[in-house]
Amino acid sequence: MAEVPLRVQVRAPAKINLTLHVTGQRADGYHLLDSLVVFADVGDRLELTTGAPLSLNISGPEGGGLHARGDNLVLRAAALLPDAPTGTFRLEKNLPVSSGIGGGSADAAAAVRAMLASQAEDAVPTDLADHLLALGADIPVCLSSSPSRMRGVGEHLAPVPDMPVLHAVLVNPRVALSTPAVFKALENRKNPPMQEPLPAFTTTNHLIAWLRDQRNDLQAPAVSLAPVIDDVLDSLRATQGCLLARMSGSGATCFGLFDNAAQAKSAAAWLADLQPDWWVTATQLGDMQALCQPRVETL
Repeated sequence: MAEVPLRVQVRAPAKINLTLHVTGQRADGYHLLDSLVVFADVGDRLELTTGAPLSLNISGPEGGGLHARGDNLVLRAAALLPDAPTGTFRLEKNLPVSSGIGGGSADAAAAVRAMLASQAEDAVPTDLADHLLALGADIPVCLSSSPSRMRGVGEHLAPVPDMPVLHAVLVNPRVALSTPAVFKALENRKNPPMQEPLPAFTTTNHLIAWLRDQRNDLQAPAVSLAPVIDDVLDSLRATQGCLLARMSGSGATCFGLFDNAAQAKSAAAWLADLQPDWWVTATQLGDMQALCQPRVETL
């Protein structure tokens, strides 16, 4: 009896590194990190229709620079699952590529969640974790889509519960940065980690005050490769109500934090008018695990 085809819809939220401390480098060249990661309520969308040969179609405002060949992270991640059904993926690309907010890793994680949901599974097989990590250091944390302290090369994750919701503006100046190039430009590869343990973030103001004393060690090398990042940070700091501006990941996307959603939306509108060629969006940052639960329909 033929299997009934299914449609599975999954969200792939942007990943934001509130902090990114580079604490060392392994003998194999991989860098050691200590990062506080949260997720945004904006991101890509992925749909899987089972029953057809494994393939990928890409659409969306940010899909023009991507290809749907077999080396795309969506297809590579899906192919790793044992006994996974075949199917057609449709990726709606809303996040800029190579932008430091985990778009490709989030898409790969969404593909894994979609494949598992099509088999009525939700737990990632333990023997799959290493293979996914080899595809991208951010994929394990993107699978959780919840606030985490990420250490090692991305494999050591500790949940950070009860994180306050943050109101933010994300800005990308339309400059794609190569993560290996940014790491190559990093002068000091052994920097202090975050404190142990992390404090309990009881309020938004407490969290933002603590973040001011933290770092993104990749920000300076990224600026050396793309000086426009400094322009983005200065523009965010110039908006009314911005409490903190910092780069995410290896760039070039930066974020500004605000007291409330109204301030964030107002700042995003002002920046979009000021720099119409930049990618600008207001968002909330926090735990997006519930947002990422797959929706399964029988066709």
